[in-house]
Amino acid sequence: MTTTKSIAVKILGKDYQVACTEDQVHSLINAALLLDGKMKDIKATGRIVGLERIAVMAALNLAHELLTFKDTANFTQQEYDQRVVGMCDRIENALILT
Repeated sequence: MTTTKSIAVKILGKDYQVACTEDQVHSLINAALLLDGKMKDIKATGRIVGLERIAVMAALNLAHELLTFKDTANFTQQEYDQRVVGMCDRIENALILT
């Protein structure tokens, strides 16, 4: 039986409680950091107003990046997963250093 726990993440200055399994905590935090960064970048342009619109644009950008990467990469699912985890780790480390 897999147990879930509630993890607090902050995205664009708002706190969210998200349930996930113990083995997904690191990935969830990394995903929240990535999304927060994308949303901050979009907000900083000043061209898009409103949290919902910013979130939709960030989701579209991330989905496009994912699909572009999948189309151009010739990796197995495991290799792809390892690369995503590695990218998330590098993002997290960069955010810690700033």
